[in-house]
Amino acid sequence: MSSPVPNSGTPLRRPVVAIDGPAGAGKSTIARQIALRFGLLNLESGAMYRAFALKALRSQVALDDQAALVDLSLTTRIALVQGVDGNRVLLDGADVTSDLRDPQVSQAASKVSVFPPIRAWMVSLQQKLGEEGGVVMEGRDIGTVVFPDADVKIFLDADAAIRGLRRFDQLGPAPTVDPEEVIRDLRERDERDRNRLDSPLKPAADAILLNSSELTLEETVRAAEAIVQNKIR
Repeated sequence: MSSPVPNSGTPLRRPVVAIDGPAGAGKSTIARQIALRFGLLNLESGAMYRAFALKALRSQVALDDQAALVDLSLTTRIALVQGVDGNRVLLDGADVTSDLRDPQVSQAASKVSVFPPIRAWMVSLQQKLGEEGGVVMEGRDIGTVVFPDADVKIFLDADAAIRGLRRFDQLGPAPTVDPEEVIRDLRERDERDRNRLDSPLKPAADAILLNSSELTLEETVRAAEAIVQNKIR
């Protein structure tokens, strides 16, 4: 009897997919779609950093005080819970998902993430979550640091102005900032992320580059799915 032919859209093993790129590139959206398409668990590293930054803000801990931030991390629990409409982020047991897209929280996340002890703590959490495979994780150092042996590595990028306008649109119908301010903040974050000494933002040597500047969301999703399909087939 001949062996059954597997469905070409179903992974034959439990892969790890790493999606890296700067803020506003669409990593979270693409990761969600990849997770749905290939039956993977979506792990959001950026949401984990934002959750910790939110706690630092609420605790009035200075974002440039490494020692205080490390102390705060010792009493911090962050969990991702998969839901029908995406992940829910729990901070010390409380759902803070809706609070994490605030521009102040995003900027704070970029600041706290520059400290090596904080990044080492987060990397350890992320590796534990993905140690059994079957996951897609997006961030800024997933393919270079967190999962350097990932089966698929995508570096998703776009022009800074385009990314800034996309981020502005995410703020809803009554934003408290103007587009130029969002773009300026994003450029500043790019500068910090790309030039930090520990785990700077850069494509892994074996990552496939995907620039979405001139692509629609649907086109970007299809391109990312094709990359994953070709790698895990």
